[in-house]
Amino acid sequence: MLDRRRTLRTPEELAASGLAAPERVPALNAVAARYAVAVTPAIAELIDPKDPADPITRQFVPSEAELETRAEELPDPIGDARHSPVEGIVHRYRDRALLKLTHVCPVYCRFCFRREMVGPGEDRMLSAEALEAALAYIAAHEEIWEVVLTGGDPFMLSPRRIRDVTARLAAIPHVKILRWHTRMPVADPERIEAELVRALQCAKAVYVAVHVNHPRELSALAREACARLIDAGIPM
Repeated sequence: MLDRRRTLRTPEELAASGLAAPERVPALNAVAARYAVAVTPAIAELIDPKDPADPITRQFVPSEAELETRAEELPDPIGDARHSPVEGIVHRYRDRALLKLTHVCPVYCRFCFRREMVGPGEDRMLSAEALEAALAYIAAHEEIWEVVLTGGDPFMLSPRRIRDVTARLAAIPHVKILRWHTRMPVADPERIEAELVRALQCAKAVYVAVHVNHPRELSALAREACARLIDAGIPM
C-alpha cells in the first residue's frame, strides 16, 4: 500500500509502497549505499508501477544499472571542482557564478551529474563560514552580474535562510540577476508557500528555473505552486 504521507528513502520502503519489486531490494540496497534515494509523496503519486518503462520511475526509483561504471566515466563529469575557487562557488563563465547552498534535495534524480556530491550527511548545508567566503568572492569579482543558486536544491533551505541569502546578494551592486534552480514545485509543491515566495523577492531581477523532464510532472499541485511564484511577479 502506497504511503502518501512521507518521503520514501530506502529500497524496503519503495518495495512496501509497490514502487519496486521485493526481490530487487538487496541489489537496490547496494545502490542506496552509494547514491542517495528519496521519493516524495507528490512524485510517488505520479508513478505507474504497472509500467516497466514508466518515465517517472526511471527518473527517481533506483536501478541496479547505476553501479555499472565505464572507464570513461568521471565522478565530476561537468568539472565543477576545476572551477571552484572557494567552497560553494563554481565560476565557470566570466559573468556568472553558481552558489551551491546545500547538498540535499527533496528527491534524487537517478541521472544527476552531481550524484557523487549530494545526499544526507554532516555537510548538508554550506556552513556559515563557507557562505561568508562565497559571498565575499562574489563581492570581490565585479564581472559577476548573475548568480545561479543551486545545490542540491536551494529551496530545501528555510524561508529565513533564503531571505538572508537573497538580501545579501541583492546588496552587492554589480549582481543584477538571481536565478534559483529547483525541483521543489514538482517534488514537494506544498513547500512553495507564501513565506518562501516573499523570501525570494528583492530589488534585483529574480528568476526561478524549475527542473521538469516529463509533462506528467506538472500535476495540478505543481501548477498551483508555479502559479504562486508567477503571481508574485517571479518569471519562471
